[in-house]
Amino acid sequence: MNKVVKNAEEAIKDIFDGAVMMLGGFGLCGIPENCIAALVKKGTKNLTCISNNAGVDDFGIGLMLQQHQVKKMISSYVGENAEFERQLLSGELEVELIPQGTLATRCMATGYGMPAIFTPAGVGTEVAEGKETRVFNGKTYLLEYAFEADFAIVKAWKGDTHGNLIYKATARNFNPLMAMGGKITIAEVEELVEPGKLDPNEIHTPGIYVHRIFKGTNYEKRIEQKTVSK
Repeated sequence: MNKVVKNAEEAIKDIFDGAVMMLGGFGLCGIPENCIAALVKKGTKNLTCISNNAGVDDFGIGLMLQQHQVKKMISSYVGENAEFERQLLSGELEVELIPQGTLATRCMATGYGMPAIFTPAGVGTEVAEGKETRVFNGKTYLLEYAFEADFAIVKAWKGDTHGNLIYKATARNFNPLMAMGGKITIAEVEELVEPGKLDPNEIHTPGIYVHRIFKGTNYEKRIEQKTVSK
């Protein structure tokens, strides 16, 4: 099976209107910049995006929000995006806010083939409204379901043509969890090598999870907020 595609445009060409997508990254760290840009160019609409955050106004998922391509955001932190806030308050955007640990564990459950998890996070809050609870050893837990994602889009530091991935430093955040969860997983990498060039002990995502891979270009790797000493 040849997993290598030419570029982001080819990798995302069959992402359809109304698709449910997982997007790796934390803040602007480790986000699939090339694929997001390709989706903006393609103009795919009514997307449901499962992502820790919504980027910033003019970068990351924020670019798709600007073009009104996102119907629903499923996230845990969205505080850096004024356009996201505007669309939420105006009713243009459907939003499901999830505790960050719950989001990560639901992603993990998706990859592991588990239909649901029980977690104490959110019990007794509005997060629990309408959801089933159960008591284990005297403590109440909330039932949360795994996701059903049509596509997962992740960004790695290195990858080989079999789809094995290595993430660098902080970029090893939501990417490994989401790479496991897509019916089709697309990986963009900074360096693409032949099989056998990666140390098996350093691989974070085995290639069995990855369906398409390409070498990305022109990474900006923007920092959301930079604080320096005087």
